[in-house]
Amino acid sequence: MITVYGEGRGFRVVWLLEEMGLPYRLRPVDMLAGVENDPDYLAINPAGFIPALQDGDTILVESIAIMEYLIARHGPTPLAPSPEDPSFSAYLQFLHLGEAGLAASWFFVVVSKMLAPEAERDNWGARKARSVFESRLGLVTRQLERAPYMAGEAFTAADISVTYALEFAQRTDGYPLSDALQAYVARATARQGYLRAMAACHATRAWVEGLKAGRA
Repeated sequence: MITVYGEGRGFRVVWLLEEMGLPYRLRPVDMLAGVENDPDYLAINPAGFIPALQDGDTILVESIAIMEYLIARHGPTPLAPSPEDPSFSAYLQFLHLGEAGLAASWFFVVVSKMLAPEAERDNWGARKARSVFESRLGLVTRQLERAPYMAGEAFTAADISVTYALEFAQRTDGYPLSDALQAYVARATARQGYLRAMAACHATRAWVEGLKAGRA
């Protein structure tokens, strides 16, 4: 049985598993309580971040690496075009850009705003991270002028990666997405795989509902 440890970016993994129809179990990791209080999880990932995946004797961390592993190990799947497919290069680029360019950059914006001492919140690093996020977001916008999804006409795992990042920015700081980006997120999140993932990820759902209540 595949085990997914933790939500957060682990939502990407759960969404992919739901799209692929693979059985799994989701094991919560309470980062707010302190991962140092979860020795069983630290035995899986001594670095203490989430998510992690265990598949038999295989353990992986990093959400995009986990997604690539699942596709390679448990595919083939239409969620990943073959290397011979003309859409493969765009798929691969946006699969990684969703984390390396978007979510990872936005993480530093968010932690500066929410966790840094007040005098340090508007810092050079946070402003640079926002600039990086916005420059990479321009690549997503340009792609949507050409096609409805990141790899072209069909939804792929690259859309899971990018959509997660866009929702992360919206939810944590109300980042204003263009009409095209909002329509793209709506297309992706209307999928049954996304809805099943949200139903399975109780912590993510509670967090989203809490954010909505706070803005009401």
